[in-house]
Amino acid sequence: MTQNISIRPVANNADRKAFIDLPYRLYRNDPNWVPPLKSEVAGMIDPKKNGWFSHAEGQLFLAERGGAVVGRISAHLDTLALTMPRAQGFGPGAGFWGMFEAEDSDTARLLIERAEQWLREKGMDRAIGPVSLSVWEEPGLLTKGHDHPPTVMMGHHRPEYQGWIEAAGYQPVKQLMTYELDITQDFPPIVQRIIKSGERNDRIVIRKVDKSKFDQEAAIILAILNDAWSDNWGFVPLTQPEIDDVGKKLKPIVFEDLIMIAELDGEPVAFMITLPDLNEAIKPLGGSLLPFGWAKLLWWLRKPKAKTMRVPLMGVVKRLQSSRMASQLAFMMIEYIRRAAVRHYGASRGEIGWILDDNQGMVAIAETIESRVNKVYQVYEKTLG
Repeated sequence: MTQNISIRPVANNADRKAFIDLPYRLYRNDPNWVPPLKSEVAGMIDPKKNGWFSHAEGQLFLAERGGAVVGRISAHLDTLALTMPRAQGFGPGAGFWGMFEAEDSDTARLLIERAEQWLREKGMDRAIGPVSLSVWEEPGLLTKGHDHPPTVMMGHHRPEYQGWIEAAGYQPVKQLMTYELDITQDFPPIVQRIIKSGERNDRIVIRKVDKSKFDQEAAIILAILNDAWSDNWGFVPLTQPEIDDVGKKLKPIVFEDLIMIAELDGEPVAFMITLPDLNEAIKPLGGSLLPFGWAKLLWWLRKPKAKTMRVPLMGVVKRLQSSRMASQLAFMMIEYIRRAAVRHYGASRGEIGWILDDNQGMVAIAETIESRVNKVYQVYEKTLG
């Protein structure tokens, strides 16, 4: 079988279209796969439209058998990731592969080998994957939770991939977990007491973001994020070009009562971003806004009603992370957003994450509000000889 498979670089618009289209065939019978908007995927892999490429480079590859596309992969490196401490997961010599899809195990093996070859040619001595493309986008392979659809900005993968990747010599290096909970129910009494105590503290202000000051609010959140996450595994600081691109994409689903900033003595020290699950609206569109998908999406965005709310990011400045104040601020923001999500958007389910498996503070918060792990994404690593 392998002698009939060829791997070649993506070289033109037709190749890029084939690269984008492949998952629509591989997952056509999977009820839990959410077809991404093809225009969004095209923007993600276009260096002119994805700010991540301001500090990164990569190559896309296609696998073909008998003239038909049967697999795809990206190989890429991030110059900022190369400067990070190796003890935090990346650092010198760390290269990546991602956007991985394959029809069978032979195709998977050859694709991974070709990505490794590209990384070696670039001087990398480790391959980390899947990471598609940035650690801030869709890192990790889904290994638990195939039985329900992913929320916005989360991945979904065929169960066979785990065995194929591990057979290629990859070892698990980090798990990323998402937690789900019923947000129609009040939180446990201990959490309610902590929230009420915070409300009596004149030093604390929890406020909604002001969308009319979008750039200023984004700058505040970015500063907290880059400080709060700086010691985490896999951390790579977000740059302004990335923030600009993310802002354009997310602004339509930014709602002021779903994003909170916590201030202590007048200083912003924590934030929480919550997004209505856009996947609920785009799943029926089949990846295209034409002919009438754009109208349906715009109508939904006017006043979304979403079953699920996702919390993709939250953070507390590093100097407070070992204090009781950190969890108090987190519980207050979670509660205020929970109320708004139920009252204004008809939501009944929340999803928090991803959360690193060794992030004890966030794991403790998730468990205290009685949420449970619903999806696990595994990141793998291999030493390149």
